[in-house]
Amino acid sequence: MEKKKVAVPLVCHGHSRPVVDLFYSPLTPDGFFLISASKDSSPMLRNGESGDWIGTFQGHKGAVWSCCLDTNALRAASASADFSTKVWDALTGDELHSFEHKHIVRACAFSEDTHLLLTGGVEKILRIYDMNRPDAPPREVDKSPGSVRTVAWLHSDQTILSSCSDMGGVRLWDVRSGKIVQTLETKLPVTSAEVSQDGHYITTVDGSTVKFWDANHYGLVKSYDMPCTMESASLEPKYRNKFIAAGEDMWIHVFDFHTGNEIACNKGHHGPVHCVRFSPGGESYASGSEDGTIRIWQTPLSHDAASEALSANESIEKGMKISADEVSHKIESFHIADEGKSKESEQAGE
Repeated sequence: MEKKKVAVPLVCHGHSRPVVDLFYSPLTPDGFFLISASKDSSPMLRNGESGDWIGTFQGHKGAVWSCCLDTNALRAASASADFSTKVWDALTGDELHSFEHKHIVRACAFSEDTHLLLTGGVEKILRIYDMNRPDAPPREVDKSPGSVRTVAWLHSDQTILSSCSDMGGVRLWDVRSGKIVQTLETKLPVTSAEVSQDGHYITTVDGSTVKFWDANHYGLVKSYDMPCTMESASLEPKYRNKFIAAGEDMWIHVFDFHTGNEIACNKGHHGPVHCVRFSPGGESYASGSEDGTIRIWQTPLSHDAASEALSANESIEKGMKISADEVSHKIESFHIADEGKSKESEQAGE
């Protein structure tokens, strides 16, 4: 009987309480970064590839429920139970702004162009802060029907997405009018909503169901029943051929996007998993748990990735062969040139 290969993750310690949110930055000239939110009130920044700790943002006085980085990974934001959202300098760790709310803030998200910060929470109000005018009062979008659990931007910052912790559905708001333009219906409250890197899909989790929606026409593309109640899911960003989901059973499940079949199941956490996210290139993914740890797992190589790697190797070998031929041709031409020069010098000598 063939022994099943066990995935060994990078384990990132540091948080003293449960990790409730994770966010990867896009790829930047300095690599990519991972920020984590925890009930210990101190968001942490890490190298997204190695998991190495870079710094801790200190200043919140309550659990931090949500965190994010801007597109360039130069600023971080965190939403907290201390009734505030803070914006930080991601290079120095300094607090840049603190936006006071009247109740617990559960979610925050920078716009793609980095100029705006969206927040939502128990107040049932979506607020948009202008990062160019942080002292100006925020714009308040029409009242949310329930307590806000998740927020995100899509359609080049023209649309806002939000879900509620006390009712089902995902609402899509037109930023200009501030009105709800569409509701994606779910039976239970949506605990995780992710817009895919290419903007084509919205991945949602409600109870033990993971759904994929067309982000432009809002139709349901796929719906899969999970083996247990899940809290978070993420779609692989490069090939969009697999997704991860995790929740109360403490395992990270990897599924085939097209069939819903389970490809792998990673065990290691000692408590329910609150958040899973793929890295921007899809080569790894991170999980944050009730046990206070973050684990970074290598993505199992798919057929697409394997064939791409094979063709890359072939082209490298081909390139090496060509360059070897070129080198020998150049050496020959140097010899010819040298012979020509020596003949010329002999004739000159005569």
